[in-house]
Amino acid sequence: MDFQQGLITTIHGYGVAEDSLSDLRKGLSKRPTSLLIPCLFEEFKRPALSLIRSVLENLEGLNELVIALSAKSAHEVLEAKAFFADMPFPVHVQWTNSPSVIELLGNQESNGLDLLGTPGKGWAVWQGIGIATRHSEVVALFDADIRTFNPAYPVRMLQPLLDPSHGISYVKAFYSRLSLETNALQGRATRLFVGPLLASLEQLVGHGPFLKYLQAFRYPLAGEFAFTRDLGMNLRIPCDWGLEIGLLSEVYRNVRISRIAQVDLGVFDHKHKTIGSKPNEGLQKMCTEILSSVLRGLMEHQAESLTSSQLSNLEVLFRRVGQDRVKQFALDSAVNHLPYDRHEEELSIQKFAKIIRPAILNFLDSPVSPQLPCWARVLACESKLQDDLAEAGNKDISNQNG
Repeated sequence: MDFQQGLITTIHGYGVAEDSLSDLRKGLSKRPTSLLIPCLFEEFKRPALSLIRSVLENLEGLNELVIALSAKSAHEVLEAKAFFADMPFPVHVQWTNSPSVIELLGNQESNGLDLLGTPGKGWAVWQGIGIATRHSEVVALFDADIRTFNPAYPVRMLQPLLDPSHGISYVKAFYSRLSLETNALQGRATRLFVGPLLASLEQLVGHGPFLKYLQAFRYPLAGEFAFTRDLGMNLRIPCDWGLEIGLLSEVYRNVRISRIAQVDLGVFDHKHKTIGSKPNEGLQKMCTEILSSVLRGLMEHQAESLTSSQLSNLEVLFRRVGQDRVKQFALDSAVNHLPYDRHEEELSIQKFAKIIRPAILNFLDSPVSPQLPCWARVLACESKLQDDLAEAGNKDISNQNG
């Protein structure tokens, strides 16, 4: 590992000392902290969530674990509650799509608030933030499908926030995405799309402040992050695959860059998406929405939008930068004895390049995307909605038991 610093404070994994759960427990005693895991019920049938549970069982002192669960029935929610029944801290399973939750949030339309959003991770994250910030000053989010979860993950994500003297409000993870089965490089959306895209945009529109900020993150699409309550209450939440870039845009809008850090979690693996055979499938669909999120951020923070001539330039630049990156990843893999299919990676670059023009034209035609309003705004209108939401997330389960 290197020791370089840049625009975003980087917490490296030097491997000199073990990350200590005992140190984390001391920090948890000083600052109430919640973990948030957005989750589909199907994850309870996979080994990753059992691994996460076994690690968290040793996390005495945690204020609360919030499971933002999308489930088809009260029976599935009860199974989820039983799964986490013996944890050494309170667990709140929030049934995000329960009839009572949908009714409660739907009723807010009379106040001019659209809170139903699009079912998915963004909506679950928004509900989870509302629940977790009721009683905690710090919240960390982890996905439910992490196959390499270990104690270092919560330790390293939370420690920068538990001591207020560091002045940190937001922590973003970065890591080496390697397949557990083959050791091959993963993270294609980051390596083969976002990286070449940001480098190409830099050549096209210059090294503006927001673009420079995005490029400072070593893994901008990492789904693992932690934040203070005051920041979490002021984040608007995107409802599509642009969630991670959209959240980085929101963080940029709300806090000074000196209050942001990124932390190395080492080797990391979770479920992999296929690239898809059509633009509206798999990683191609995901990257289409990520591109829209990047362009929206450039509009909001740099007042930059692309002209038709720049669009053609971007297509050409993206292919060239993407091909250069493939050569770099091939060499990196060869020296580290990792399997690498250069032909398949080149095909991925070609597929990603083809989505750029239609994605940008669609974005320019309709640049405003659905976002769930920040909780600070919601509470200004309906001051008890956090508690009402928590109650609604349990109401249909209680009715089932009755």
